[in-house]
Amino acid sequence: MNFDLTEDQEMLKAVAERFVTDRYDVERRRQYLNEAGGFGAENWDLLGELGIIAAPFAEELGGLGLDATGIAVVYEALGRGLFVEPLIENALMAGQLFARLADETQQGAWMEAVLSGAKRLAIAHAERGSRNGSLFVKTAAEGSGADVTLRGHKPFAVAGFNADGYIVSARHDGDPGDAAGWGFYLVPADARGLSVTPWRMADGSMAAMLDLDGVPGARLGGAGDAAEALDTVETLVSLARSAEMLGIMERMFADTLDYVRTREQFNQPIGKFQAIQHRMAAQYAVLTQARALVELAVVKEGEPDFAKAVHGARAFIAGHAIEMGHEMIQFHGGMGITDELALGFGHKRLLVLSRWPQDADTALDRYIDMG
Repeated sequence: MNFDLTEDQEMLKAVAERFVTDRYDVERRRQYLNEAGGFGAENWDLLGELGIIAAPFAEELGGLGLDATGIAVVYEALGRGLFVEPLIENALMAGQLFARLADETQQGAWMEAVLSGAKRLAIAHAERGSRNGSLFVKTAAEGSGADVTLRGHKPFAVAGFNADGYIVSARHDGDPGDAAGWGFYLVPADARGLSVTPWRMADGSMAAMLDLDGVPGARLGGAGDAAEALDTVETLVSLARSAEMLGIMERMFADTLDYVRTREQFNQPIGKFQAIQHRMAAQYAVLTQARALVELAVVKEGEPDFAKAVHGARAFIAGHAIEMGHEMIQFHGGMGITDELALGFGHKRLLVLSRWPQDADTALDRYIDMG
């Protein structure tokens, strides 16, 4: 199996690594989270200039057509740097969904700005009745054609605060849990009847709660397109989340390894104690398994069991990442949970990535169900 990267993949990996090296440390990361949108606005513009936002999109749209390998490599590198920019939610999730569903007119109005980073789209799909990514769409789409208005409540628009537009799921027929009878609608942030309330997630990032009261929405895609497009995009997004978790785990392990080599107890580094060596060795094995599962997933792209491999990787990584975080924090003591160390930030980010939009058990169930 050839794991050599292409020239474009090598270039983007180097760009991502340079970005986090030049732009990130613990103090600056804290400052970025405290900005209005919960991330560094200048960093977002720079990611657009560097082509990282556009890279996963098709070449005919202005991207590089980055494949699963490239996506995993880039997000692993960004994860090691503990980046906070909402690339996964705004660019990879909402952006790719828009690219797959929007018609030519809609793409002409939004696509260039989305790829450059000048505008951000956020997806507003999950509702309170949904659990672990299950389908539950109660928000109603009333009317037809160009006269559709949306009514409902979307409390979980991740990275949705200060977005320029929202991709909102709404139902025109059937019950909230029905597989058919719903679709996606494009709603500009300044649409009448739309109320946006920000809230912070466990990792400090910003999300938004949307209240829609007769909000005009433009349909994206035709009947039945929404579910298929969402399934395809969610598979790539899940891979990106697993790759980011892998990068964070690598960073936490490396920082802890440095710590146990220098922290002294009883006149010697604590890393010389056999119990700590065994525990670190066990976590290194977890890290190696996690990397192997991500690599297995990326080589399955284009094959029928690609989605299964992605679910399998997520099931393992989402569960073991939290355990690793607990171990690394315990080695550091109380300071490990503070924002004074990258370790504390990393663990909080893992808490979100491992549970949104579904937890490890749900990913494992989906892996098993796929045979």
